[in-house]
Amino acid sequence: MSSGQLVDTSGALRRFLALLRKEMRQMVRDRSNLAVGLLLPIGLILLFGYGLSFDVEHAPVAVVLEDRSPTARMVAESLDGSRYLAPVRVASMAEAHALMRAGKVDGIVRIPVDFSRRFNAGEGRVQLLLNGVDSTSAATVEGYVAGAVATQAQKQSDRSGNDAPLAGSVEVVQRMWFNEAGESRWYLVPGLIVLVLTLIGALLTSLLIAREWERGTLESLFVTPVRPLEIVLAKIAPYLLVGAVDLAMCLLAAHFLFHVPMRGSLALVVASSMLYLTVSLLLGLFLSGAMRNQFHAGQMASLVSFMPALMLSGFVFDLRNVPLVIQVVSQLLPATHFMVLVRTLFLAGDHWPTILRSTVVLSLYAVVLVFAARATVRKTLE
Repeated sequence: MSSGQLVDTSGALRRFLALLRKEMRQMVRDRSNLAVGLLLPIGLILLFGYGLSFDVEHAPVAVVLEDRSPTARMVAESLDGSRYLAPVRVASMAEAHALMRAGKVDGIVRIPVDFSRRFNAGEGRVQLLLNGVDSTSAATVEGYVAGAVATQAQKQSDRSGNDAPLAGSVEVVQRMWFNEAGESRWYLVPGLIVLVLTLIGALLTSLLIAREWERGTLESLFVTPVRPLEIVLAKIAPYLLVGAVDLAMCLLAAHFLFHVPMRGSLALVVASSMLYLTVSLLLGLFLSGAMRNQFHAGQMASLVSFMPALMLSGFVFDLRNVPLVIQVVSQLLPATHFMVLVRTLFLAGDHWPTILRSTVVLSLYAVVLVFAARATVRKTLE
């Protein structure tokens, strides 16, 4: 190798090392990027590893015991021995139906009045009603109930010493509420409305004020009579229109493409969706004003709005099966409350306790975020 080539190679190496040192210093100084690169993977590992699960444990089921015979009681007690089920004894089917409509139980196990007689004849029947809003969890609960009942029925048959081929058999007769077809699309499509409104809300408006801070155009507004609240309302108004168009597309697709029923009021669906869109827009606007940098605001909006809405709102995972700390965090998210509300309106109908509770929570978020966003555009210069 000639001396010229050696000099060129060593020069390239020196330049590379100099650039490398410069990039390393820049990376260390940019703490937001460093935090995303190091802390986000740790959070995702812990979230997926410990916080999220497709398993169903301690699923609440209402047990209606119409037959008071020892055989019927033993079958009912079989549900108590399963760690996957959390039986709730109720006095009547009317009480069980009320719990199901309120979303407090995932199913109803009804042991009819003639169960013991039919059981001794080899044709015992237990009725199982399932909350089909989440078809995957419903199918899992059905398997747990059927397994527990069949196991106890076989034990009871063995104790009785009855050798007849059909003696002691129990048939679990299943019926699905709210999602008779067992279609997962009925469960997922209403949730997509939440994700779409979160995406166009927080992520788009997260750039608005930050862009004006970077360009210096926001300061020019400070010498005018315009007030901070007026700036906030003017910023979100155009995106409310965009969100309304997107909501219309979602509703049309849900009806015509995916054939998802809407058992609640269409007006309530639209009104609650626009309320959540307002919350999402205000959150993005607040982050934009607080960060004053488009890149940082966009990153933060993704981390505190879209990602939690996707992972922690109940869109895919049943939040009752995650650790308590994750459940608490999820209840702090506006998306969680809107997810419950929109699925209830689509599949269960106008259940007013759910509607009022979720609407009040979203309204409180809207009020708080209005004042928070207003504070970020106050007429002061740093």
